[in-house]
Amino acid sequence: MRYLDLLTALFATVLLVSNVASTKLVVLGPFTFDGGTLLFPLAYIFGDVLTEVYGYRKSRRVIWIGFFALLLATLTFQAVAHLPAPPDAESQRFGEAFGLLLGLTPRIVLGSLLAYFLGEFANAYVLAKLKVRTEGRFFWLRALASTLVGQGLDTGVFLLVAFYGVFPKEVLLAVFLSNYAFKLGVEALMLPFTYAVVGFLKRAEGMDAYDRDTDFNPFRLT
Repeated sequence: MRYLDLLTALFATVLLVSNVASTKLVVLGPFTFDGGTLLFPLAYIFGDVLTEVYGYRKSRRVIWIGFFALLLATLTFQAVAHLPAPPDAESQRFGEAFGLLLGLTPRIVLGSLLAYFLGEFANAYVLAKLKVRTEGRFFWLRALASTLVGQGLDTGVFLLVAFYGVFPKEVLLAVFLSNYAFKLGVEALMLPFTYAVVGFLKRAEGMDAYDRDTDFNPFRLT
């Protein structure tokens, strides 16, 4: 498995960068979404590639690595944001800016971690199950179906936990629909690239895993 460590590193990087970028809401045409949405769909594409080539077991391990990387980054940002800055005006100004950007509220932290956990494991589970059912055919359909479920859970859970009662329901619905449509669109547009990467890895690694007897318990790491 020559490329598994590289994919794991890229997956964790996408996850961490998109989590920091999500602190800003952006508007592009009819879409309103957090900045992390620009990059975060790649995490689900990586998830599709990992499950399709290496199987649910290896994908589960990578998901947990990403989870603990995200948890470590979040806890570090929280700790630094709450530590006192030097008394000079410049340091105080930078400290306030850091706190506003990365000193996330507990609801946002909880929403981000819970949404990631549920969404990624749902994505891997659906893709692995459908691969067995279709005997490895229709990867495009399996990738879209797993993303439909995973991204729906991810986006919905995050918004409900982090922002329900903070923003009007109409705003939350608009953000959900914008995020969901954008993420599914990215998945569809990236399918040719995903196909190419999956094909390359299957040939290079000599692997094409089928999870016929897999224990899908997300907490079983052995």
